Order: sequence, then C-alpha cells, then structure tokens
Amino acid sequence: MAVDLTGLSAIELRDRMAAGAVSVVDVVTAHLKRIAETEPTLQAWAWVDGEYVLAQARALDARRKSGAAIGPLHGLPVGIKDVIDVAGVPGENGTAIDKGRVPDKDAALVTRLRAAGAVIMGKTVTTEMAYMNPSKSRNPHDPSRTPGGSSAGSAVAVAAGMVPLAVGTQTGGSVIRPASFCGIVGFKPSFGQIGRTGILPQSPFLDTVGVFARTVEDAALLAEVLAGHDPDDAATDPMPAPRLLQIAIARPPVKPQFAMADLPAPPEVPQQMRAALDEVAALLGDRCERFALPGMFGEAVAIRTRINKAEMAKFFYGYEKRGRELMSPILTEAMDEGKAIPARDYLSALDWREVLNAGLDRLFDRCDAILCAASVGPAPAGLDSTGDPTFNGIWTLCGTPAVTLPLFSDENGLPMGLQLIGRVGDDARLLRSANWLMQHVTAASEIEEETTA
Repeated sequence: MAVDLTGLSAIELRDRMAAGAVSVVDVVTAHLKRIAETEPTLQAWAWVDGEYVLAQARALDARRKSGAAIGPLHGLPVGIKDVIDVAGVPGENGTAIDKGRVPDKDAALVTRLRAAGAVIMGKTVTTEMAYMNPSKSRNPHDPSRTPGGSSAGSAVAVAAGMVPLAVGTQTGGSVIRPASFCGIVGFKPSFGQIGRTGILPQSPFLDTVGVFARTVEDAALLAEVLAGHDPDDAATDPMPAPRLLQIAIARPPVKPQFAMADLPAPPEVPQQMRAALDEVAALLGDRCERFALPGMFGEAVAIRTRINKAEMAKFFYGYEKRGRELMSPILTEAMDEGKAIPARDYLSALDWREVLNAGLDRLFDRCDAILCAASVGPAPAGLDSTGDPTFNGIWTLCGTPAVTLPLFSDENGLPMGLQLIGRVGDDARLLRSANWLMQHVTAASEIEEETTA
C-alpha cells in the first residue's frame, strides 16, 4: 500500500529522502496535490507555483545522487509567511499597498532554509501587515471559523497537510494562537533566537519568528536550523545555535516539574478549557503546582499593547503616507492610538520585560515550565475576528519561549491547545519538557481507551 507522504512527520520524510527511499520530487508532488485539493476551501496561500517548487526538488535530488552532502532539512517543503522576503517571489505583506512587490533578496532565515536543503514551497497568507484584520484563510477543522492570526496561512497549511513545516511571526499571539485553533504544534522561541532581517517590522521590541509543525520534534528541527546570530539584527547574540532537536528528544534526567498558572484578571474561559487544564493538573499530580501570577502581570497585556501600537505608528508610517486609504480601519485606528502615546509611557513600558522576568526567574528556579491555556477556547465562530491573544501577549512581552501542544478538544471536536512557557534562553529545556508531557498525556489517554474499550 502506498504511503501518504503528506501524513508523515517532517523527520520521517527527511529520513526517507536521505536514504533514497523516496525522492524530493515525489514528496513535493504529493504536497502540491494536497494543496490543489484543499486550497479552494482553506485559502492558506498568498503565492505558490508548482514549477518553482519542482525546480528546487529536482536540484536537491541531483545533489543527493551526486554524493554531495545534504542538509538537515533535505527535501522538506516549508511554507513562508508573506511578511518574510523570498527573492524573486511576490511579497505583498497582506496589503494592497505592496501589490506587485517582488523582493530581490532572501530574508536571513530563508537563506538558512536553503542552505539546510529545504524546499521553499511558497508564501502563506498573513493578515494585513501581520496585524489583526482577519485574512482570507479558513480553519481546516471548520471553515466557518477563523484559523487565528496573523500567521493564519502557515498554521492552516501545516494542519491541512499542505506542508509538514511552516514559518510565522508573533508580536502578540500570532504563532501560538493559530496553532491552538488549528490543532498543531506552534513554537515561539525566546526573543532574539531567530534573526529578523528581511521581515516586515511591526514592533521590533516584540516581533519574534516562530515555527509550525505537527510534532514537537519537527518544531525543534526547524527552529534549530533557523536559530543563530544574524549580523543585521541586533536582537540576536553572536552565539552558537542551540542544539534544540537533540535535547528535545532526549529523556529528561528527572521528570519535569510544572507550574499551572492562573493569569490576573483573565478573560472568561469556557468550562471545557478549565476542565481540560484541571485534568492535566490531576494527571501530573505532585509534578504540577497551581499558582497565581503576581498582580503586576495584570498590567502586562496593556503594556504590550502600548509598545506594539507606539512602534507600529513609527514603522508603518511610510505605508500610511503611501496609502492610508488602502489600510483597514482596525489598522489605522491602532496606528492613531500609537501616535497619541506619550514618549515617557512608551519608554517606561520597555522596562517591564526585565521586571516581569525577574519575577519569573524565581518561579523557574522551582519548575521546568509554566502551563496555561494557549487560547481562550476553540476558534470562535465566524470570520470577523482572529481571536483573543490575552494568553499569549504576556509571554511575547517577556520574550520567553512558548510552545502549544494539541492536547484538548471541545464537544464538537474543535482543537484547543495547552501552552508551555520556559525561562528566557532555555528553549531546548522547554521543548524537552513539552515532548515529555506530550508523550505522558498520550500514553495516559491510550491506557484509558484500552480500559474503557
């Protein structure tokens, strides 16, 4: 029986191609077929071209046959959010102002992808300039619902089997939330882990590159390739890239310890999400401690929003001059609010990252990861919103690594994610804890199913 190549993990696909069991052309052809089948309904792509993809595949197959060394992502199709430049490919940033724009240079992370042997599958849909105006993309579990934003197309493409891997960005909750709504793994590394040269800047104090995959291991594989120093991005450090995959798949020296966080003044959370969190806490037993974040974290959502809008007013000013009339009201209103923020309030808001992380450091001395909801609940009904980013924005402000696991669903089978947060710079440890937890919960579910069968 033929294997469905679109259903395999990225690591399984990579290993098959490396061994010669399947060609890169076969892999991308299968994924192009999947795109053709699902794209009319889900609309995950801003640009995709079969011949562009196949040309890369043929070159990679020829390289392997020649005996030359192959990269860690050899032959793997990767979707690129359409705020990330790819040379010679339309890069319109989700706005009519950039209609017809074609960059002549790859973003730094695209250069890394090519060097690692990845196939650039195309540009995935972003919301308008990576802000909150809903995009055309649809949730693969229910096309009448949002897939989230702003990295909508990247999450949809992975969840629907169009690609095994995709890249997005997060300034508020734009990786974690769509991953939760679409039922896949989303990983937002520590701030500054992945360089941003060649990516549309919205709020440089917050903008963070993230990845989408169907397993924690696959997310670690992609993030490891992307991580490292970018000479043109001062947020990155001149340090060697972390060994994310090796550590993520390793057995922890001791079982991880978790802290289940209650956010100050959280939004209303559906009973099903509360019950799911309680169930995970009960399963972990004494390996999970319930606690409430200090009251100052109640200010974090407003502080993050203040920074975002103030910086957006600056970095989108050129767009506003060229075509404010082409911008959505939700975007121009946010920019107008940003212009009205006093300099002292903006500058004082920048100090909060250090203050909040000082409080978190005490907690991380006692636990490996914080647990909380990845979203308020499942993807909301309708298409007029990208969802509530409250459970994500705090961690973007702090610059901590975060990962969401597709562990929950509501009574209609709609996915809801569990979010894990780690200490800044401790990305590999967070991924290892997430992998352990995913396996632990899956094993417990299988035992329960056998018992009730």
